[in-house]
This record gives sequence, C-alpha cells and structure tokens, in this order.
Amino acid sequence: MNIALSITYHDPQGGLIPQIERNLPTLQQMFRAIAVRGSRQANDEALSLFESLGAVVEVDSSPDYNLGPQIGRARREAVALALEFDMPFSMHCDGDRILHWVENYPSELADIISWIPGHDFTVLGRTTRAFTSHPRMQRDTEAIVNHLFHINTGYAWDVMIGARGLSKRAAQAIVDQSQDNEISVDVTWPLLIRSLDGFSLAYFPTEGLEFETHDRFGDELEAAGSLEAWMSNLDSDIHKWLYRLEYVRLDLEAMLPFLR
Repeated sequence: MNIALSITYHDPQGGLIPQIERNLPTLQQMFRAIAVRGSRQANDEALSLFESLGAVVEVDSSPDYNLGPQIGRARREAVALALEFDMPFSMHCDGDRILHWVENYPSELADIISWIPGHDFTVLGRTTRAFTSHPRMQRDTEAIVNHLFHINTGYAWDVMIGARGLSKRAAQAIVDQSQDNEISVDVTWPLLIRSLDGFSLAYFPTEGLEFETHDRFGDELEAAGSLEAWMSNLDSDIHKWLYRLEYVRLDLEAMLPFLR
C-alpha cells in the first residue's frame, strides 16, 4: 500500500528500544515510508535506531520548546514530515502506541491500513474493551470529552487517542490550517476537517489502541507486584487526575470555536 506512517516519539529513558528493534522491520513491511518526529528529550539511541532501520527522523528544533510539550505542534510536524514522501495517504500515531499495536495486533493494523484509503480522515479509536483497559483517571476524564463531542457533532466516536488516517489533501489541510499546538488536536483536527467542504470522515474502533504505557515500565510493574496494582497506584495519585482534567479543559475550550 502507498501509505506512509508518521509518529511522534518521546521516551527519554529509551524504554521502547527493545520494541523498536523487534517491531520496526514489520512496520517497514506494512508502510511504504516512516517519518519520526522526536522531541528534544527523545532518547538519542532510539532515534539513531529508527534512522539505521530506514525511517526519516526529525528532532524538535522550535525555539518554543520551553512552552511545554506542545503535543499538537509535534503531531502536525510529524504529519508534515510524512507529506514529503508524496504518498496519497498516511497514518499518524504516537510512537509508543504503534509499537504496541503492531506487536500485539498486527492483523488488525494491516486491516486498518487497507481501510484508510476509503476516506479523507479516519478517527481511529478504541473498542469498549480497549478503552476500559486504561486507568480510571484516564477513562473517566476522556469519557467527558467523548460525550460532549458526540452531543455537539452527532459522532459517537472515541476521539481521545490521537491515531488518524489521512488523505494527502486532508494532511495538507491540517498542516496549512490547524493552529492548535496543544493535545486538543484530538478534537480540533476532526472538527477542522468536518468544517471544510469535500472531505469524507470515518471512524474505526480498534483493539490495538489498548493501554500500552506499562510496556516501558517493567521495573515499576515488578515493584508493584502486578499490572493491576501498578494501575491502582496511578489512580490514587491526585496530581495525575489534575493533569488529566487539564486535558479536558483544553479539549472543551478548543471545541468551542467550531460549534458556534
């Protein structure tokens, strides 16, 4: 398939390096080209590994790095990097997510790749099981945004995971017209494409976008004694709830201009 993959990559400690070594060759078989946009803190060894295995890598060079992670800008720059391959379609996903997906659900990912060319913009979400695999502080807060997105657009979609299928012209529209630099691109990208004439939108719930963060925290899992205990520790941390609630605020405020 003439589909490129764009990913954002952070992981300063390099916990994903073994997954990259195991799974990047399979991703290269599935996608015609791979673009990696690394953060300033991304592990150098991991980025070198991506490059040595054929991916095109670009590291954040913005002078605004001190303003925070700016996830929306990072994703937009990853999509722009993939546009340079001049492919008719691309898929965007966070690096940790796509590595978990291809390792655990390769057949589903292959199906998604074959389905993406049917639409200009595809929101890739989670099945009920995949959604409930996440910690409660993530499920409960993301459900608020998904609910209000549904009420205000009519789309009963899980928009909070950031994985997208894009036609070349939809990707170009995102690069040219999106001014959202925050994680609220989860909602503003589909709302932007929805506001433009002549673009088709679709939704596909997946198993492969299940909770994956524990993949790179083996030592913490071992110390906690089990995945369930580790996730319970996450859910008991008020600071993590406040962090997630800030995501909700950003998303809902970002939606407002598209709903007036």
